[in-house]
Amino acid sequence: MILVTGADGFVGRHIVARLARDGDAARAMVRNIGRARKTLAMSDMELIEGDTTKPATLAPALEGVDTIIHCAFIVANRKQGPGVNYYETNVRGTKNLVDAAKAAGVRQVCVMGGLGTKSGTGDTYVQQRYEANQYVKQSGLGWSIIGPSVQFGEGSPFITGLADLIRSAPVVPMIGNGKRLFQPIWVEDVATCILKMAREPERYASVEVDVGGPEVYSYAQILDMLMRKMGKKKLKVPGPTPLAKLGAAMMEAVLPKPPITRAATGLFDFDNVAALDGVQRTFGFAPLSFRVYLEDHGVD
Repeated sequence: MILVTGADGFVGRHIVARLARDGDAARAMVRNIGRARKTLAMSDMELIEGDTTKPATLAPALEGVDTIIHCAFIVANRKQGPGVNYYETNVRGTKNLVDAAKAAGVRQVCVMGGLGTKSGTGDTYVQQRYEANQYVKQSGLGWSIIGPSVQFGEGSPFITGLADLIRSAPVVPMIGNGKRLFQPIWVEDVATCILKMAREPERYASVEVDVGGPEVYSYAQILDMLMRKMGKKKLKVPGPTPLAKLGAAMMEAVLPKPPITRAATGLFDFDNVAALDGVQRTFGFAPLSFRVYLEDHGVD
């Protein structure tokens, strides 16, 4: 039995759809069943309410579970506020889940991490994701962790956010000089990778791998590709990173859904790239190119 946490999130719902299609014995854990039913197409898969920040809700969800695919994280594009706290969900929630999993006899946890999570970055979003990964690795459970670069596909927060910015702004502001590198990877390819980890625990035991698509682009190139596909032609205006962080803080203060958050600006502190052959070498298939996807599907 596989339990998917955060099953109605961006990645979680793609994983759940694949499990349902393939007929796996699986259970989808969400915070609100009524809301989840509007976004999940799961056939007859079991849907259960559970919240990693509320330990008492976890035991029923974990009953009979062998493997957890852990996707219940708050991603950097969401600002913090009532009910949205990076540390409480990403770190403390992961600890609660791992502790409950050990008590329930779960064998392995597969973590949907993020590329670039590392120690020594202070009290930041990236540092907190690193702490969550470390707790899983030191738990005594079987584990595997995947760290994707920015993801594209239906409902992608990264691509949707940039497209909304292009549509609404008279000019397109850039963080820094636009040269920061990204390696976009298709969400369905990420789902394939983590499902391989879940289904082949011996092969992927104690594997932590960063992954990206087959091509690397600068931030400016991604904006140009999106504008070309959207039929927009706007000036890209570079701005110093500290100024962008200040602007993000100001937007968080006044907007319920700011186009960029302070946490998201942290993704521009490093090149968001992995080995170009990482997916092929580790999982045995060639991932889809963002350029090809954009040509065929446009901006979802």
